Amino acid sequence: KMSNSSSITQFLLLPFTDTRELQLLHFWLFLGIYLAALLGNGLIISTIACDQHLHTPMYFFLLNLSLIDLGSISTTVPKSMANSLWDTRAISYTGCIAQVLTFAFLVGAELSLLTIMAYDRYVAICKPLHYGTLLGSRACVHMAAAAWASGFLCAVIHIANTFSLPLCKGNAVDQFFCEIPQILKLSCSDTYLREAELLVVSVCLGFGCFLFIVLSYVQIFRAVLRIPSELGRHKAYSTCVPHLAVVSLFTITAMFAYLKPPSITSPSLDLVVSVLYSLVPPAVNPLIYSMRNQELKVAL
Repeated sequence: KMSNSSSITQFLLLPFTDTRELQLLHFWLFLGIYLAALLGNGLIISTIACDQHLHTPMYFFLLNLSLIDLGSISTTVPKSMANSLWDTRAISYTGCIAQVLTFAFLVGAELSLLTIMAYDRYVAICKPLHYGTLLGSRACVHMAAAAWASGFLCAVIHIANTFSLPLCKGNAVDQFFCEIPQILKLSCSDTYLREAELLVVSVCLGFGCFLFIVLSYVQIFRAVLRIPSELGRHKAYSTCVPHLAVVSLFTITAMFAYLKPPSITSPSLDLVVSVLYSLVPPAVNPLIYSMRNQELKVAL
């Protein structure tokens, strides 16, 4: 047992398995998912950056989303792969802080950005005549900057909250990357309040964004149903469905990870859930966006 956090120089992450063959399998599986995410998001970023036709608000926000996805999967996966490959569990204290900070920052930014993207779809479909004025290039840059800034602010608050606590219950983190709830479990002071604060802040922010997205889509679908032509309706749906799918994937996996009752918690289930919400969205988002999107396919 460690007496306090100042003597902790490293944390031990949860290994997926102790069997060497399975460790290597985990390495190759994560490598596959990671390369798919790099390729998919990299293609979207380079396509949108290089194609003049895609220099519109919708694609500008999509480019930002791909950057966030690239960042978030790069925060957790390479370290876990390296640990499996070298048969170790260690991550340095600073490495752990960096992981928590970056991951919290990118998750916060992604939530804000998905909310902005809902607003973009709402203006495009419900107020098409005002689209150019409400979403000019300057406004888009400001919105994207606000999304990144809110993520950063969120992360700094979470980090200050988590790492100011003395840690005395060892240094083994029950997760394949450094995650705030798992680090709070190592604290010797009463973390109930901290966890409650953390949850309240996260849930309020998350619920606020989620509510905004839902209300935007209620308006959008009401407007779409009024479109007389079949083609017009189809076009409107095809720009909204990918975004809705991405939002659902992100919120469902994150909510299951953080809001599931303690009675159904087990280390293996936590591990599966964390893989779902930290690996699946970054790898699958590019696919969701490019499948239904003719403009993007043509540009690619």
